[in-house]
Amino acid sequence: MTDRLEAMSILSAVVEAGSLSAGARAMRMPLATVSRKVAELETELGAELIHRSARGVTLTDTGEVYLEAARRILEDVAEAERQAGGEFSAPKGTLTLTAPIVFGRLHVLPVVADFLKAHPDVDARLEQTDRSVNLYEEHIDLAVRIGALPDSSLIARRLGAVRQVVCASPGYLDRHGTPSRPEDLSAHTCITFANLMSPESWTLRGSRGAINVPINSRFVVNTAEAAICAAEAELGVTRVLSYQIADAVKHGALVPLLETFEPEPWPVHFLYRPRGHIPQKLRAFLNLAIPRITEVLNQ
Repeated sequence: MTDRLEAMSILSAVVEAGSLSAGARAMRMPLATVSRKVAELETELGAELIHRSARGVTLTDTGEVYLEAARRILEDVAEAERQAGGEFSAPKGTLTLTAPIVFGRLHVLPVVADFLKAHPDVDARLEQTDRSVNLYEEHIDLAVRIGALPDSSLIARRLGAVRQVVCASPGYLDRHGTPSRPEDLSAHTCITFANLMSPESWTLRGSRGAINVPINSRFVVNTAEAAICAAEAELGVTRVLSYQIADAVKHGALVPLLETFEPEPWPVHFLYRPRGHIPQKLRAFLNLAIPRITEVLNQ
């Protein structure tokens, strides 16, 4: 059984990495060993699991079904080992989290720092990324998600909501005027955070519902921090999420605009996988983080 679990782990690493060689590097194993283990697994099952090509590997239909089941088995074994090691009786082990880049820096990182000080037997790994991470495939204990949630088996704990805010610096507004209606944006220079919205038009809320306003994006960036810095440098009007500019607004570096035309706020949730028993490390983090982040988002 141990060899079969190892073969499952190798197959999962190969598929996740996209090739046998990349999987071998991820597993820190010789390429020949990885290739042989996958081939032996296919022979034992009597089925081809992956298509091999110069571009890498892709799962066959049989491989997709098998790998999904294999990952569930690997997770069950890992959970059994954690339980045997006492992870369910006291906070210990490694807590893996993911959060959007700016939200993670502003709100999650300070909580993690206090959590680690309070629980010396727990280590933590925080991935700050604006992409949607698969909690099952990447073995994540807890994720922060901003926006509407798709239907899934994950457990969601609502923390609050954030707004999509149009803003600009006082200096820019002094020179170019302050827009009073969404349509006024077409006469302004805009800075677009491309991960959040289109550089061609922004959607706001009018008297009859959502309206798309054509804009001139002179500067397009791929991080919220870059958009905020450009707006503070008086390059134009930008649009980001409310928590991302809270400090800049507080200190007068940026001014919110068109607040009555903002769309409905986006919800913020903690997501985690359903389990028979929640590890104490996760339960302890939830108990610390939920009230703190909820208070900040509802100020």
